[in-house]
Amino acid sequence: MAAPVTNIADLRELARRRVPRAFFEYADRGSYDEVTLRENRRAFERLRFRQRVMHDVDRRSLATTVVGQPISMPLAIAPTGMAGLQCGSGEIHGARAAAKAGIPFCLSTVSICSIEQVRAATEMPFWFQVYVMRDRGFTRELIRRAVAAECSALMVTADLTVQGQRHREIKNGLSVPPKVTLQNLFDIASKPRWVWNVLRAPSRSFGNLDGHIKGADSLTTLAQWIAAQFDPTITWNDLAWIRELWPGKLIVKGILDPEDAKLAAAHGVDAIVVSNHGGRQLDGAPASIDVLPSVVDAVAGGTEVLFDSGIQSGQDLLKALALGARAGLIGKAFLYGLGAGGEAGVTQAIEIIRRELSVTMALTNSLDATRVSPDILWQG
Repeated sequence: MAAPVTNIADLRELARRRVPRAFFEYADRGSYDEVTLRENRRAFERLRFRQRVMHDVDRRSLATTVVGQPISMPLAIAPTGMAGLQCGSGEIHGARAAAKAGIPFCLSTVSICSIEQVRAATEMPFWFQVYVMRDRGFTRELIRRAVAAECSALMVTADLTVQGQRHREIKNGLSVPPKVTLQNLFDIASKPRWVWNVLRAPSRSFGNLDGHIKGADSLTTLAQWIAAQFDPTITWNDLAWIRELWPGKLIVKGILDPEDAKLAAAHGVDAIVVSNHGGRQLDGAPASIDVLPSVVDAVAGGTEVLFDSGIQSGQDLLKALALGARAGLIGKAFLYGLGAGGEAGVTQAIEIIRRELSVTMALTNSLDATRVSPDILWQG
């Protein structure tokens, strides 16, 4: 009898067994020496709660809003590249699970299933994340496609104009679409359920880019493709033409400094995401949770502040709320659930975090997820 899944770590272990190593480690690992990847977890672990007792905590509310959208709990699924290679049709599974849970799902530019494929398979609007590419005409076309798909928010990722080296991707020969080599033959052959799901999926390459970008549908490493296509000349001024094309809510992801947060607010974005890209970009950068309070202070309510990088539990999420975030985003935790069990695994990940959040709110005398006080954290 299989052991019950009780936390995100259990889902991670299932995903490790069920997903070929190259794709599991794409989701699981970080850049360079992975100092920031590890620090994201250590920083959360350093924070402690104040336990409060003998208060009526029977009625607790997890509901909130993000960029004007009512959601059931302060959580969203972050944009993650190649989710459809953790599990076939992965982006569709993620969008459906998020819609059922009443939280936002953000589709990545470098998703396997395209904007149109996800839209056709889902009923609820989702967010779309865009990378500004060297071919600005194609970036404009991506935004127009997101408008046509009725996406409810656009997220501009600002911290991946050049890629921090991820050693495991190079060593594993990560390629899109996946190719069978002598190195990975046994690994892939030992995971027939993964192979079957990927073969049945509507796409196995970069769905948003097929037929549009040279090299997007060839056997190339992701790092090589990003180096050739992503645009390091992007500046804050680019938000002007993005705004002209995009009529809805605009979010900028990748803020890790109070000065950048002030600039984002000054440019009128609806929300920012405090994020170090899950420890996958600038290694040696601080943990996102450590800089969150200074970013919240810097914007002084001028824009909504969301949090990303390191959330593995409802307790982590509550710590981010206590330090001023309106909601948190999950990337790795989402991909672990997806690799472990497809849509059902994503639902399981969300519900694990929901239950942990609710219980920890009760034990810290927090009744409303929109009004979590920093006083719930122990100061020593």
